[in-house]
Amino acid sequence: MPLFALADVNNFYASCEKVFDPKLRGKPVVVLSNNDGCVVARSPEAKALGIGMAVPWHELKDGLPGVIALSSNYTLYADMSNRVMRILGDMVPAQEIYSIDETFLDLTGIKRPDELGHAMKARVAQWIGLPICVGMGSTKTRAKISNHVAKKQPQYGGVFDLETLTPPQEDALLTSIDVGEVWGVGSRIAKRLRGMAIETVKDLRDADPKVMQDQFSVVLERTVKELKGTSCLELEEVYPPKQQIMCSHSFGRDISEFQDLREALSTYTARACEKLRAQQHMAGAVYTFIHTNPFKKGPQLSRGITLPLGDQTDDTLTISKYVQNALRALYFPGYRYKKAGVMLMELRPKEMRQTALFDDPARLKKRDELNKALDTLNLEYGLGTVSFGVTKGRKNWKMRQLNKTPRYTTRWSDLMRVH
Repeated sequence: MPLFALADVNNFYASCEKVFDPKLRGKPVVVLSNNDGCVVARSPEAKALGIGMAVPWHELKDGLPGVIALSSNYTLYADMSNRVMRILGDMVPAQEIYSIDETFLDLTGIKRPDELGHAMKARVAQWIGLPICVGMGSTKTRAKISNHVAKKQPQYGGVFDLETLTPPQEDALLTSIDVGEVWGVGSRIAKRLRGMAIETVKDLRDADPKVMQDQFSVVLERTVKELKGTSCLELEEVYPPKQQIMCSHSFGRDISEFQDLREALSTYTARACEKLRAQQHMAGAVYTFIHTNPFKKGPQLSRGITLPLGDQTDDTLTISKYVQNALRALYFPGYRYKKAGVMLMELRPKEMRQTALFDDPARLKKRDELNKALDTLNLEYGLGTVSFGVTKGRKNWKMRQLNKTPRYTTRWSDLMRVH
């Protein structure tokens, strides 16, 4: 019988911050979204105060003194995630990284999975300083439920295996868990299920899969089968390449100058092209958009345009020219713009590139070498270390991050010092 585990980091963003600043331990900490807008992560102490997810920070900061709000430090979180995933991946035969703080693991054939789960928890805590929980089950959906139990019921010490329960014990446990906690069951589906008297995980497990397919979808049918113990979802060790690559951000403040938009879109284009080359693909079209802030009074504008690239390419300079042409068509003076972005479309593997009749192979080779050098330097020394001149401007469009902590693990100047 297969055995899956789901390991995830508790309160990931907030926990990362606490690793490097002992003063934060035991304090209510929240991490904010781009431009310090909404709460996207909470420490246990912040949850105990009733702070909810996605709540605008400006609605909370005056009424909750003592809460420490930090700007998102995605560079730090990504590096810490990579370290955790490498540790866990080295301890099992196979791994599927599900999100920045979650990973599915293959424990099939391991004699004492509970001991391994506790070893994982101890190793990550000792080597990285982050708390994790590990849930195990014969399917990925059951492993998800087990992880929920490991996280919510402290008597299990952060590690729980659903397959160790007797049928009556499992029935009692699943009866105590709301159906909305099942992987893939959102609030709308949960509401409809409750209208059918399916209120708990046990109720859904015992439902007829065919009825669930008829009333909802084949996805919920599969979920029911997984809850019953029939594995329908394999471990995905190799991920399919993205069909589109998007790079966009809201600005730290509204901007109205063409040059500011040009700098921002050039930066986003360079980042999107780095991602494109990383998956060894080329693009056939690029979508560019700009829009104002719909939540502010004043004239509004939301426009976008898709331009075919002529020939498939992954060259930053070539794609940037199309984006700049698109911006000239989209831009109107007199508006205060809040967000812009680019999307690379019609992606194809680079190995399928066909040169046009008048292409210069030597020129293409030089461009490939230039892009490879840029990617190598930016990977080694950090994003934006080397870039094109058009991206080096006033940066009036940069995100607002007033309380961003140092990049402790990826920048030499931010390394912690012991005195």
